[in-house]
Amino acid sequence: MTTTVVRVPLAASPYDVVLGSGLLAELPALLAKYCPASRYAVIADSHVAEAYGARVRDAAATVAPTTIVTFTAGEWNKTRENWAKLTDELVASGLDRNGAVLALGGGVAGDLAGFVAATFHRGIPYVQIPTTLLAMIDASVGGKTGVDTPSGKNLVGAFHQPRAVFADVDTLATLPKHQFVAGMAEALKHGAVADRKYFERLLETRDKILARDRETLVALVSRSVEIKAQVVAEDEREHGKRAVLNFGHTVGHAVETAAGYGVLHGEAVATGMAVEADLGVALSITDAGDAKLLRSALEQFSLPTELPGAAKPQRLIEAMRRDKKSRDQVIRASLIKRIGEPARGKKGEWTTAIDEDAMSAALASAG
Repeated sequence: MTTTVVRVPLAASPYDVVLGSGLLAELPALLAKYCPASRYAVIADSHVAEAYGARVRDAAATVAPTTIVTFTAGEWNKTRENWAKLTDELVASGLDRNGAVLALGGGVAGDLAGFVAATFHRGIPYVQIPTTLLAMIDASVGGKTGVDTPSGKNLVGAFHQPRAVFADVDTLATLPKHQFVAGMAEALKHGAVADRKYFERLLETRDKILARDRETLVALVSRSVEIKAQVVAEDEREHGKRAVLNFGHTVGHAVETAAGYGVLHGEAVATGMAVEADLGVALSITDAGDAKLLRSALEQFSLPTELPGAAKPQRLIEAMRRDKKSRDQVIRASLIKRIGEPARGKKGEWTTAIDEDAMSAALASAG
């Protein structure tokens, strides 16, 4: 299969997302080209380390001495404590500012390892090697790194762009079904905020996607990365249009926080999109027919559209007030006008201030 390269055209630090089948076998050549270093440190969670850690470590070791450090799998382990633990282990391994980090795994590993790289010796190079669909199409692209706190998701972090992203779709073959499907929430989101034809194509190719057909997956990952790369290039640090990528995330992040990070990110975002689309209809912002179409699409991929039992409206509202998207304790959400077109606020912003009573009503309907 032909390798596909998508450029993320940032003015100061452009980089390539290289995707295809069998890329892990090409890792020595890819590292030598995109991120040569005196030493590498692979950071992975305990599950991914068992599946791919030795393979990636041994491949990188043909370029430079390589060590692997791990943390226990689970979003609830994306913490400041594990950031400190991993940083100490890098110091002990002999990594210095001429070294580089290889972030191997899903979005949690990418966020945590990226934050380690962003802060180690005030910032060293890193490469994203995503092994989940969600990480390939979303978390690994854009340079957001960080950790969660008990008060909210990603409240501590930094922007730190990778030198490159290497996405081998072969790793998706062994991904548990619920994690694979969860990644589709972000793909549907990309279509919902930027490309109606892509959204419709995801539904048309649903069977091939769920069968994990390689060519279909490469096309899916490629288009999602193109969408995100274009938005990020316009607004690297989320001062404007990049906020459209947060559709579903105001409610979604609150759901994750309320659930103690026991809900998959993609599942929480799916619920968030359903709730926020209904909220948009209630506010006369979102087309009612497209809100129904979005809910149907989520259900066709077996994604949740209702709140989990532990997510009580008042607790969710409290989490939203603390979310980094809020301003002066006012809840803000990124809504859509219709599939493929994001909504603008009253002053032209890419987010909309949400009255708490309106949000509470939308949450109550989804409970």
